[in-house]
Amino acid sequence: MKPTLGHPALLRVKEGLEGTSLRATTFRGDTTLVADPVDIHRVLRFLRDDPECNYDLLCDVTAIDYLNYPATPIGRFAVIWILANTETASRIQVKTYLNPSIDTSGIEDDPALHVHTSTDIWAGAEWREREIFDMFGIRFDKHPDLRRILMW
Repeated sequence: MKPTLGHPALLRVKEGLEGTSLRATTFRGDTTLVADPVDIHRVLRFLRDDPECNYDLLCDVTAIDYLNYPATPIGRFAVIWILANTETASRIQVKTYLNPSIDTSGIEDDPALHVHTSTDIWAGAEWREREIFDMFGIRFDKHPDLRRILMW
């Protein structure tokens, strides 16, 4: 399945989750769905559970800090889930952007840097989300064990 802006997963999510704000991009053959933080958990669950999508493998969860990025990003931080369908070998990235509401140089909990955990969808997200929390300060709500993993 060749990823395009008409990617089957994008079409299925738009049909299955009406009212969900989605954008899509493609770069060098990779398709990325961009969802709002409040919708990201529903989108991820749909991509796994919908039989036509069936993105049953979480390849990675990572984050990007766009602090000194030369272009103007949608948000200061991005959280990215890389998913694969093990039957068709298709892959898709799902991204959400977060903007801090307070100075990020301290240790305060920023209410704007929260996103729902994906550990209830893929158990393998647990340590990856802990790493993102530790390195970027992004909290994953309802995470079973959100504590530092690298920077004790």
